[in-house]
Amino acid sequence: MTAVDLPAVPCVLIAEADPWSRDLLKQVLLNVRCDARLDLCADGQQAALMLSEKTYDLIIADWELPGVDGLSLLRSVRQQRRSPALPFILISTRNDSTSVREALPLAPTAYLTKPLNMEGLTQRLQDLLLNEGETVYCDVPALAPGMTLPVFLERRRETSDGAPLRVDVKAAVQHSLEPQGLDLRHLEEQVRVDPQITAVLIAAANSAGHHGTPVHTLSMALHKLAAGQSMNLILGLALKHNVILSDPGLMDYAERHWQLSQRTAEYARSLARMLDLDHERCYSAGILHRLGDLALLRCLQEWRQGGGELDDELIGESLFTFGASYGSALRTRWRLPLELRQLIAAVYSLEGGVYSREALVMNMAAQLARLTEHEGVEELARSKTARLLKVGLPELTRMRLTRR
Repeated sequence: MTAVDLPAVPCVLIAEADPWSRDLLKQVLLNVRCDARLDLCADGQQAALMLSEKTYDLIIADWELPGVDGLSLLRSVRQQRRSPALPFILISTRNDSTSVREALPLAPTAYLTKPLNMEGLTQRLQDLLLNEGETVYCDVPALAPGMTLPVFLERRRETSDGAPLRVDVKAAVQHSLEPQGLDLRHLEEQVRVDPQITAVLIAAANSAGHHGTPVHTLSMALHKLAAGQSMNLILGLALKHNVILSDPGLMDYAERHWQLSQRTAEYARSLARMLDLDHERCYSAGILHRLGDLALLRCLQEWRQGGGELDDELIGESLFTFGASYGSALRTRWRLPLELRQLIAAVYSLEGGVYSREALVMNMAAQLARLTEHEGVEELARSKTARLLKVGLPELTRMRLTRR
């Protein structure tokens, strides 16, 4: 089937069990056809039901779907003997010759193995969904009549895509490519200051497609996902709508939150190392603790692009009212590990009467990070947190001087 056979707006079904792989497929497809109507599902039975109720122009399915697998879906589609044949891209972790021979008689439009070759997938989709030389542009939707900023932000809280990117992901991946492949250690150094990349990779490494010990750090996530999937997820972030802030005013706010996150993370890592605690997990909590505020800034850019008014006062009020709840919603929806979420919460306050030493570290690191250039650490050295950690004025002074 060629692009000329497609309707003006193609309807596509994506069936993939892993939520982050499913989202990646969605972003790659929308980057080719931003106007496409998409249906997403996580298991083969749901996909089969949707296929029985609706006509699609393209199907992308993973072989390893729970319930009805992707190969069975392909077999069912081919038994309908539609002419021309319905385009069907089959994705699988299986790259052995036996599996390929099993799939080929069913004539998949493409058989792609994981980790996906993003350029190859993009080219396949362009061939299927666009005429030669064609490009589809989509306007930013205008705000609904009468929409107010608080209502808009309340609605977007549960569907926010997260924070804007701080790091140029394409450059980061390019700088980390070695002749033998992607250098994960170098990639970690390139992206570890970015809250969005850190959160997404940790969430993906803890998703349904990856079992075992919970992942709390960027390093653990990179190694669990391996080079190919890590690279795809990072590059996929650049495809998302509004992931780069273009508004100068919002960019100023974002820079302040990025700087505060980084200072908190670095203080937390130094304190944890000094006390022989998990310094990488403490660093992760510090980098992630402003994720909600940053996600809110990204939504404020959507508001402005849709025609809404925005000034410093509204930005400040929105951050005060919604920043914390945006962060909580994201951490819950992305299923970040409970221990990591507890450390992030400790940045803001210590609740209850018993605290882990790592929680105390996070609280102290946040207080250090918020000090202005002219403030000293004497008051912090007398605080309850310092006493519980058994950290005194000499240690805090040395740490402050090291950071300057």
